[in-house]
Amino acid sequence: MLKAQIAVSNASFAFDKPFSYLIPKTLVSAIMPGTRVVVPFGRSNRKRSGLVLKIEAAEGDDINLKSILSAPEGEPALNSEMLELVEWLKENTFCTYYDAVKTMLPSGMNINIRERYSLTGKEEDNGLEDREILALSRLSGSENFDKTVFNLKSEGFSSEIDTLTLKGYLKCSVSGRHNIGISSVKMLRLTEDYLASPEKFSLTAKQKQLADILEEKHDLSMKEACYLCGVGKTVAQKLVEKCAAEEYEQETYRIVKIGEKGKSSIDEIVLSESQQKVYDRVKSQMNTGEPKCFLLHGITGSGKTSVFKKLIESCIESGKQALLMIPEISLTPQMVKQFQELFGETVAVMHSGLSQGQRMDEYKRIKRGLAKIAIGTRSAVFAPFENIGLIIVDEEGERSYKSDNAPRYSAVEVAKKRCKTHKAVLLLASATPSIESYYYAQKGIYELLEMKERYSGAVLPQVNIVDMNLERSEGNSSEFSVILADEIRENLKNHEQTILLLNRRGYHTIVSCCHCHTPVYCPNCSIPLTYHKVNNTLMCHYCGHIQPVAESCSECGSTQLKHTGFGTQKLEEQLALLFPEAKILRMDADTTMSRHSYEKNFKDFENGCYDIMIGTQMIGKGLDFPDVTLVGVLSIDKALFAGDFRSYERTFSLIAQVVGRCGRGEKKGRAYLQTFMPEHYVLNLAALQDYKGFYNEEIAVRRALIFPPICDLCVLGISSENDSKAASAANKLLNIIKENIKSGADFPLRVLGPVRCSYGKISGKYRYRLILKCKNTADFRDFIKLILYEINKYKEFSKVNIYADINGDIGV
Repeated sequence: MLKAQIAVSNASFAFDKPFSYLIPKTLVSAIMPGTRVVVPFGRSNRKRSGLVLKIEAAEGDDINLKSILSAPEGEPALNSEMLELVEWLKENTFCTYYDAVKTMLPSGMNINIRERYSLTGKEEDNGLEDREILALSRLSGSENFDKTVFNLKSEGFSSEIDTLTLKGYLKCSVSGRHNIGISSVKMLRLTEDYLASPEKFSLTAKQKQLADILEEKHDLSMKEACYLCGVGKTVAQKLVEKCAAEEYEQETYRIVKIGEKGKSSIDEIVLSESQQKVYDRVKSQMNTGEPKCFLLHGITGSGKTSVFKKLIESCIESGKQALLMIPEISLTPQMVKQFQELFGETVAVMHSGLSQGQRMDEYKRIKRGLAKIAIGTRSAVFAPFENIGLIIVDEEGERSYKSDNAPRYSAVEVAKKRCKTHKAVLLLASATPSIESYYYAQKGIYELLEMKERYSGAVLPQVNIVDMNLERSEGNSSEFSVILADEIRENLKNHEQTILLLNRRGYHTIVSCCHCHTPVYCPNCSIPLTYHKVNNTLMCHYCGHIQPVAESCSECGSTQLKHTGFGTQKLEEQLALLFPEAKILRMDADTTMSRHSYEKNFKDFENGCYDIMIGTQMIGKGLDFPDVTLVGVLSIDKALFAGDFRSYERTFSLIAQVVGRCGRGEKKGRAYLQTFMPEHYVLNLAALQDYKGFYNEEIAVRRALIFPPICDLCVLGISSENDSKAASAANKLLNIIKENIKSGADFPLRVLGPVRCSYGKISGKYRYRLILKCKNTADFRDFIKLILYEINKYKEFSKVNIYADINGDIGV
């Protein structure tokens, strides 16, 4: 007999391990490593999905193991490389095995377990309890057996159903199926009997015409066959009834189409001298078949995307697959359109903005070798390619590549792991690389490539810093400086486009009491609510809570409330008053909820349907609109003090990137940065587009304060609906750390905290954290795992969520 080591779903971190199950003889041929199965778990034998990690020979005592119930898919969901990646994620992100599995697979492929019960015909004996007899009698007289079982369980008879099954009165069969069904089309083909002896079949003229078409084309969809013959479906159905043809289902794919197949040619792309140098160096490395990581530092508008296209073409021609990762869903329409027009349906798209069916089908196309190129956001790093030659991470410094939920992985680190396995090249690219990546490039761990000029001789825009203190002293109380308003007016006159960045959505950002100055807080979070004028409500941008506008202060009862702050909705309203002739497009989380909103809105802006685009950071990176000649950055000062050591880095990156959106065509661009801190060095370096100057300043600060990349940070997060429980767990965690350090932790370690998080409550949960400074080594990870295992032993903290996140955010 054989047994399988299985990762079971919904296992807690403290008890997560491979569980052993016997493989029934009927399932031996269907089960192999990577196969998903349904198993009984725990004392109550609840049915759970699991993934086979390993298969071994069963030994003497294994005869008492529980058996696998079913294997719903019949084929492995994960190959050997992805199984290795499951182990890697568990080791490096402190998640459970099945958390890693669920992250790799699209949600449409999640297994829904179905239990079907039936009577065995066993006669009732005196050993049954009263409630068991009652349940059995209701089942015996039932016309709808499954519905009666469901009703009994909902009425509290679950244990009786399980007992009747164990005693042999009921039989339970377990199966599983995907969340989303396959997309299929009805097909038509001639039968073998008709092809052998067509003269034996008495067909009408229309039926014969349809049969002739099918004989010529072999098989066609029902719809297409009827269309070609000019007949209705009834004719086809009659042909099937006479056994001259047969009908069957053929799987189809819900392909994401944005561009046009073959509309562009890769030969039309002409590289500049600096682009050609980068292309030649990366291509030569790809030809060696050895893994390597490059960092491409190219200024905005230097033509990085053209280099990506040529490199991906070279990769595909060599018989390998390529993966292009982008940081925001908002960037996918433009990027996917360009690549689909070059490479057609060999391009697959992977991001959370697709429907579950589309995501599942794109995953299948990649797995079955129908797609050679994958473009997507963070989760695309798990694209099931078998022979990767190149992974490109565009705007690699973006924090969106780091997951905030288990498993808390970095897509860049996963890409490194996959490139090492496939002996592939990893190309990290950005105009504003992360401090960590540039540090590694300076140390020689990455190879640095640079593109210092804009493509086709275009120049970087002139950036002007506007002192809003002077504007206020001269009586200008609006959010627009006089010079920015004049420049917008000039752009409208010249029929040129403008982009305005305001990284706060909503209308007013704070509603507060005029007497006690208390803001109106979210009831679930320690965060003030934002006023949205469109639907006249207050909204929390963290948990999504919505409530009517407050009429009085919850603290002192005053009815005098003031609205302050400035969001994108108010910006849009003021622009419409200042420039009534302008056509304005607002891009923020409120206007991009629908699935195709990004694609439609950006396409309309590109086609000149709008004069001004305003938005949050989603419009700040990666977009290319040749007619944009003016960029305005409004109210960016607050981002400098977000409470995270990366605040300066993110602010510099956002300014430098959004400024780079203008002047990318034939006309020169200009930008205006409005601030109340015109002397701040980060803002001035961003205005100069001086990344190296900013890096030198920032790395000096990181060295002095011992922050990444000088060391690694591990955030131990604690959250609970009970504040005292969360605080108690945080203190206990600190004591456990101290005890283990005394027992001999052989590495340098600094522990900060525990403290309440910047936002002490989110979504009804109170939050605390400890920060550990250390190098991310195997010994340190073992130390963290030991701490997590020990804290999970305390039953009083069973409802407290405790997690570890290496190099995650600490500002929230």
